[in-house]
Amino acid sequence: MDARPFKIPRSVLVVIHTPELEVLLIERADKAGYWQSVTGSLDREDEPLAVTARREVQEETGITGGELSDWEQDNVYEIYPVWRHRYAPGVTHNSEHVFGLTVPGRVPVQLRPREHVAHVWLPWREAAWRCFSPSNAEAILQLPDRIRNA
Repeated sequence: MDARPFKIPRSVLVVIHTPELEVLLIERADKAGYWQSVTGSLDREDEPLAVTARREVQEETGITGGELSDWEQDNVYEIYPVWRHRYAPGVTHNSEHVFGLTVPGRVPVQLRPREHVAHVWLPWREAAWRCFSPSNAEAILQLPDRIRNA
C-alpha cells in the first residue's frame, strides 16, 4: 500500500505563453500523447493558489520567472478514472484555478522525466487543439482576450 497522502482535489492550471501567444505544452510521462499546460494540486489545504502555481511551474518546467496573472476562473471537472486512485475514496471531482504566465520568449525548459517526457511551443490555436483536457483547451482559447484586456 502506498503511504503517500491522498491528493487534495484543488489544483492550478498555468497557461505559459509568450507575448506573441506561443504556448508551452508538456507531454505526460504516464500517458503518451497527452499534452497539457502545467497543472498541479495544492500541497496543503492552506497553500495560496499563486504559490501552488509558481511551485508547479518551477517543478515541472524549471521556469522561475515571468509575470503570473490570476485569471480568476475556476473549473470543476470529473477526475479521469485512471487517476482517481490518487484521491481519497469517493472523491470524483476536482476544482482547478486558472493562471497565465507570460514569459519573454521561448525560454529554456527543464522537464521532470518522471512527470513529462517532451515539450513544445505552439501557436495558441494549435496548442488548444493538441490539449487532451477540455478545460485546458478552453483556457488557451481565451488567451488572446486575456492579453488584450490585461
